[in-house]
Amino acid sequence: MRKLYTTLLATVIGLTAFAQNVSVGKADQLFKERAYMDAAEMYRLISNKDQHVLQNLADSYFYTHRMMSAEGNYRELFNRFDGNIAPEYRFRYGHALRAMGKNREADEVLSEYYNQEINLRKLAQELDTIAPHTFKVRQLASNSSSSDFGITYMGDRVVFASTRNENRPLYLWNKKPYLDLYSGEMSADGEISDVQLFPGEINTDTHESSATFNADQTVMFFNRTNSERVKAEDENIRVAHISIYRAEKVNGEWTNIERVPFASDSYSTEHPALSPDGSKLYFASDMPGSLGSFDIYVVDINADGSYGEPRNLGPAINSEHREQFPFISSEDVLYYSSNGKTGFGNLDIFRAELKNGSFEEAQNLGGTVNSGSDDFAFVIKPGEDKGHFTSVNNGTENLYSFVREENKRPEPVVAVELTEENEVTGAQQLRDVSNIYFDFDKSEILPQAEVVLDRVVKIMKDYPRLELEIGSHSDARGSDKYNMDLSERRAAATLEYIVSQGIDRSRLSSKGYGESMPLNDCTEPDMCTEEQYAKNRRSEFKVMN
Repeated sequence: MRKLYTTLLATVIGLTAFAQNVSVGKADQLFKERAYMDAAEMYRLISNKDQHVLQNLADSYFYTHRMMSAEGNYRELFNRFDGNIAPEYRFRYGHALRAMGKNREADEVLSEYYNQEINLRKLAQELDTIAPHTFKVRQLASNSSSSDFGITYMGDRVVFASTRNENRPLYLWNKKPYLDLYSGEMSADGEISDVQLFPGEINTDTHESSATFNADQTVMFFNRTNSERVKAEDENIRVAHISIYRAEKVNGEWTNIERVPFASDSYSTEHPALSPDGSKLYFASDMPGSLGSFDIYVVDINADGSYGEPRNLGPAINSEHREQFPFISSEDVLYYSSNGKTGFGNLDIFRAELKNGSFEEAQNLGGTVNSGSDDFAFVIKPGEDKGHFTSVNNGTENLYSFVREENKRPEPVVAVELTEENEVTGAQQLRDVSNIYFDFDKSEILPQAEVVLDRVVKIMKDYPRLELEIGSHSDARGSDKYNMDLSERRAAATLEYIVSQGIDRSRLSSKGYGESMPLNDCTEPDMCTEEQYAKNRRSEFKVMN
């Protein structure tokens, strides 16, 4: 009998190990195919997570902007296996900590990665005094619940990319619909209305994004994902790269669509940006010779429409990591995003002035624009001191408008301590402050929420020009109308608490979003645990200037 029991136990253990190996194998294949949403779910269900599983699980969350889960899994990875982990995981761990507002800890992790001191508080104080501009920032009310990014100007209309077309196939990377280009009317305050699919044959069955136009809107360049897939280096899979395309407007129709000659099926060319006079095209690429994963390049456009040889803008602009989304202003200032130069976390927006034919060292735009999440696609409206950019908020790309003001260059300001981990400027502190949460079907402010709100009050008193929007949410249980009403009550309760502590009501606004913006996949009743639903019952805070 004992022998039979031993045999059965060994069989069960063997089958369990076999099943786990099969699950890891399937998850690894999904990860290689860049189906990160599905890969994360499979890795998450593996009971005995070794170093390999934790690395890929954390990366899957990181690449899909689910930073809370990414940070937690990177933390476990380094707690269990530190000393035997490749440096790039420390880099991503540091940026996941930035996205979660854990800046003291992020400083330590990134200092070890770069082998030099990284101190966000010092950077923020320095930028307060040397940055030429500050920015009054506002999230557009016209954002959809989908990903919207990359505004460019086309006369009295704007063009941007969006995943809002739910009839499109889902992109395996993030389980969102494929991107299309849209156009809309822009009001004086930067809001967008009359949103329509971009006309003609620009949009196809694959991704289109990142349009740029010449001065009279007769020529455009844009991104399109290649239909041809090529074998990825060191991986037994095939991937489709991104190419820049050119189109002409003839008799009111966009036509003569063709790929630029320096694009390739073997690497990506993306995020085109025309110079104001149309003589140069700036773009990002991972073509051979790049310093990092993506670099900023420029190519001359000759009078006959032919192109010169693309030129890498060099180490003053590029790093060993990722540089993307260039924009060149009429003042010969290059704006672009980088996650490889010291900043507030993930992609930050930088500026570099063109002088005597070359760009000076890039400078971070500062904490009135940049946050701990990805900030990118910065553009200035021609002839004005206002424009737009994109920032990731709770895993989704959203459009923001800004008004640019001359920096009065104050004396250095010592940042107020928000927590032991958050010591940055007032604007950055408020952008990184924790959400507050509510009991099920309730709008009362809980004691633990009062602690967070008291911190908000203190920062707003120390920085009396800061303005704040409160966005409140519900979980998915209940009707749409009821949940919208509930979220509005939560937003009002949050606002009233802050006002009761001495903050002027004119500095605050509130909005309820109902169940439309969950932080996880709990979009229906009876599909998640109570803890998972609780993450969606929240108020969030957005700095509006």
